[in-house]
Amino acid sequence: MSFSSLLKEKAMDLVMPILPKEDLSHWAGRLMHLALPGPLREGSIATFAKAYGINIEEAEKPLSEYRSIGDFFTRKLKPGARPQAEGFTHPCDSKIAEAGPITAGSLIQAKGIHYRSSDLLGDGARAERYEQGAFITYYLCPTDYHRVHIPEAAKAVWRNHIPGAFWPVNAWSIAKIDGLYSINERVAIEFETTHGDRFCMVLVAATNVGNIKIDFDREVSTEPRGSGRQPKACEYQPPISIVKGGEVGLFAMGSTVVMLLEKRLVDRIGLDAAKLSSFSGRSVQVSQVIMS
Repeated sequence: MSFSSLLKEKAMDLVMPILPKEDLSHWAGRLMHLALPGPLREGSIATFAKAYGINIEEAEKPLSEYRSIGDFFTRKLKPGARPQAEGFTHPCDSKIAEAGPITAGSLIQAKGIHYRSSDLLGDGARAERYEQGAFITYYLCPTDYHRVHIPEAAKAVWRNHIPGAFWPVNAWSIAKIDGLYSINERVAIEFETTHGDRFCMVLVAATNVGNIKIDFDREVSTEPRGSGRQPKACEYQPPISIVKGGEVGLFAMGSTVVMLLEKRLVDRIGLDAAKLSSFSGRSVQVSQVIMS
């Protein structure tokens, strides 16, 4: 490790535990969504897009029609920008951080660091459904499109909104914070496909990512802060049908989606251990078939 990298790591060690991450996330979100004056709007958004290498040609609207940087950040795509592939697809634009089988309820956070599926979902009995299945962890950076879509036609059957911390989801936190994804604020949603098998998508908040919205469930709100908040789980009665490629939700800034797949779904789509091991570090886009 270089001296500058070591210095940066030590600075993170000192600062991150005492940084008011919850308040920072709240105010960063407010600032990002502050409406810009007309003369500044297009130039500011264009500068932001250029800084992060965002492809503005894919945006649904001209830059002048977005009210704020946050409005542009959570943009929709032009129709046809992500053609639907046949088969079970990736749910978001991202880099795959980790992927692998789920054994004894254990998921990989990073090399040598594991966490529990029961802690991630906040429901031990439900987590057992995914034993011997698979998980894929998607990391969304500011360059990426920030809406999350369903990989296959399915019905939402269960949701759990779990209040938590706002640690950053970066290399430092992944290496330093045990159970990072299972202690940060998150929303877990379970789906049942037309084949009767299930998968669960967990949208994880992070520093500056306090706002997660679920397209079909307006009762989910990650905006309120403060102590004493409790998990809010529900069974959807009746289940909510979503067409393949339909929107599940969005992040107001970059973060992470952890997707758990039931064993019989893994078997159905042919997602074996060798394929899973090849995923780590791969950049993917929403609507690309997982088995490509």
